[in-house]
Amino acid sequence: MKTYKIIACILFSLMLFIGCKKDDAASQEEDNVFSPRIIGGDVPSIFPNPNTTQVLDVGEKVDFSQVQFSPTGKTTVVWKVDDVQVATGEKYIFTAAAVGDHRIKVEVSYNGTTVSRYKDVFVLAGAGATFTPKTFTKVTMSYLGENGDISAMNWSNVTHVTFKAGTVNAAGILDLSRGETGRKTQEIATKAHLNGVYALLGISATLSANGWNVYDSNTFGTALKNPVQRAAMVQDIKKYLTDRSLDGVDVLMADVGNTVEATTTANMAATILFINELRGALGAAKIITLTVPVNYTHSNYTAANLVNVDWVNVRAFESGLNTGVGRPLGNPSGYQYMVASAEIWKAKIPLSKLVIGIPAMGLRYTAVDANGNNLNFTSFNYIPYKDILALSATAFDKEKLDLTPAPLAIYYNGVPLVTQKAQYIKANNYLGAYLWQGDFDVNGPNSLTLAISNALK
Repeated sequence: MKTYKIIACILFSLMLFIGCKKDDAASQEEDNVFSPRIIGGDVPSIFPNPNTTQVLDVGEKVDFSQVQFSPTGKTTVVWKVDDVQVATGEKYIFTAAAVGDHRIKVEVSYNGTTVSRYKDVFVLAGAGATFTPKTFTKVTMSYLGENGDISAMNWSNVTHVTFKAGTVNAAGILDLSRGETGRKTQEIATKAHLNGVYALLGISATLSANGWNVYDSNTFGTALKNPVQRAAMVQDIKKYLTDRSLDGVDVLMADVGNTVEATTTANMAATILFINELRGALGAAKIITLTVPVNYTHSNYTAANLVNVDWVNVRAFESGLNTGVGRPLGNPSGYQYMVASAEIWKAKIPLSKLVIGIPAMGLRYTAVDANGNNLNFTSFNYIPYKDILALSATAFDKEKLDLTPAPLAIYYNGVPLVTQKAQYIKANNYLGAYLWQGDFDVNGPNSLTLAISNALK
């Protein structure tokens, strides 16, 4: 009997112990709120911070199966695409289907708390996909540099975009790697077409900081003067435009600044041959443009030898008058300089083939001489318009930003000057305007592209 009492006591104590443990666990969960977590796999790569967009082809998959959630087995997991629930549970594979931007989001809930992570993807259109161009009367073109940054692009403000993805290297070969990194060319072309905008490839030799060819460079010109290399480049461009669904090509200079004038003349003559051979290869359906100078070398181009271009982009900025040794500080891209540059070409070819350039960069002085003039060829640099606004939020309606010590300053084109230029372009019936570089602009009410678009309507 005594043995039974002992066993009964032991069982009763064990039950009390288990009950207390359960109560303790519940109490701990109540008293110590546990937030759900998204862990496991390569979370920083799957959900990058800062966020970067992954570019996908139709049918390509993103597998989230390696992602884990804590506390294990106790969370509620919901997957959404563009804020629409598409799945529940810990495992999910996204399959790219609809062309365009998409946001994949996972929401994890536990004990009344929800956390989330997201991943942005962009699904490309396939090669040969067609689009419907927007209706326009004037060309408003954003000319992107080699980085092809479209993060601030408002597609409603442009009719055309050109991406300077091609560079002729020292071997005379067209290097298109800038456009292939991250499938940037395809992304730009697809986004442009989704918005009814034409997308062009820009090609050049290595450019200087102000967007012109490096002085005395001859790599592009040498390649164009070689019939075999020129023919190969034509075919490379034709294939690239087809493969990447691009609507045309701009030839951004062909080494037109050389110490030996005969070299410049020969390079420009070879450029004309190149343009003509491009037209023969591409046919009438593709756009062919040429970015042209306004200095004395422009005389090498005439209406007759430019018959195969749809239009020319007139580089009507950066006069060069404010960057030499002992030159006065000032704006190299003022209103009068643009007008004079445009009228040089107005006298040569029809207005319907002239798109006038406007800069989205400023000239920043870093040192001056005893007279307050530019010190030398290394005492200035170029700064994007967006960086100028980062220095001063009120700089958008000005043309000069004073620096310390005086008289150091940045000279640039703000919204009022750009508007004035675009109004001149419209009033005088030019085909339109382009902004170099479009990457340097901002989105919103202080956008230079917006100012151009509004003035040209």
